[in-house]
Amino acid sequence: MYEIVGVRFKPAGKIYYFDPGDLPIHKDAHVIVETARGVEYGTVVVDKRDVPEDSVVLPLKQVMRIATAEDSQTVEENRARARQAMQVFREKVEKHSLEMKLVDAEYTFDRNKLIFYFTAEGRVDFRELVKDLASVFRVRIELRQIGVRDEAKILGGIGPCGRLLCCSTWMGEFDPVSIRMAKDQSLSLNPSKISGLCGRLMCCLKFENDSYQGEDAMA
Repeated sequence: MYEIVGVRFKPAGKIYYFDPGDLPIHKDAHVIVETARGVEYGTVVVDKRDVPEDSVVLPLKQVMRIATAEDSQTVEENRARARQAMQVFREKVEKHSLEMKLVDAEYTFDRNKLIFYFTAEGRVDFRELVKDLASVFRVRIELRQIGVRDEAKILGGIGPCGRLLCCSTWMGEFDPVSIRMAKDQSLSLNPSKISGLCGRLMCCLKFENDSYQGEDAMA
């Protein structure tokens, strides 16, 4: 058995597991951890617990420390810098005549990397853009092309049900959704009726699908 805590880096992001060590960590605490992207600031969403070895990917990295008020201030400063960086990005995209739509930007906690998230119709050759951005910000630049579902998750909004989007409020990861699920639930196959803000099939079709499959099995 391994003792773990679950950490999220965004409100509805994927949960990653870390070794809490001897730190007095509890749910909702903020922690500093090392990830593949660098040193990051996250929120504990899964309290300390023991799990079987096959439930986690080993080796687990240990939580570096519990975050301080100064760390929280750094996060706010990083967000402000990222917002400023978005304007520079748009100017550089126009300069290089690239067909890209900027969705979001973020610094890693240690400010060693600046990540831009964008959408585009196809593949984009942004090598010269990256060089240009690196010369401005003097940090490692990463451009990450995302899909329309990820765009909706980042930007948020109100779904057809009148509630905030599930993907932007609590869903950690997307599950596959198929038109078959709409058919099994006897829903209209009109795309405008079963599509979310992203233009893809609504995720809630997946949430309710198991119940309908159970009813079919009993029938």
